[in-house]
Amino acid sequence: MTDERIRRARPEDIPALVELVYALAEYERAPEECHLTADQLQTALFGDNPAVFCHVAEHEGEVAGCAIWFLNFSTWRGVHGIYLEDLFVRPETRGTGLGKALLTALAQECVHNNYERLEWSVLNWNTPAINFYESLGAKPQDDWTIYRLTDKALTKLGS
Repeated sequence: MTDERIRRARPEDIPALVELVYALAEYERAPEECHLTADQLQTALFGDNPAVFCHVAEHEGEVAGCAIWFLNFSTWRGVHGIYLEDLFVRPETRGTGLGKALLTALAQECVHNNYERLEWSVLNWNTPAINFYESLGAKPQDDWTIYRLTDKALTKLGS
């Protein structure tokens, strides 16, 4: 069943989405790491070759949450999946089912498109999110450690 509070993002949602991403960075205790601009997100979501997608959650006519995602690919399964980059619901609207509705919409994308995975990362200290995800049946992938190259290390390797 489709939840009428959830829809695909539209260009006019960009300012609210940027605000939500910055709020997520603040929540995740890393606001200094967030440098997203409205132009960057506009291009990523609605440019000539969009590689990022987004669903928004509305509450009382306002964008109250978002799920920003992109396609990944499993060589072992031979099909695409969804990697959820950001899931955020404004604190004042948590507990209204918007987070679950956003994840349900992504699960529906997977089922409709024959994608076999819906994956995301969660900070180890974020117990409320971990409890929420596990209540939906999500399982942690404890056998894997995420590695990341950024900034000087990335530039050094790529030069």
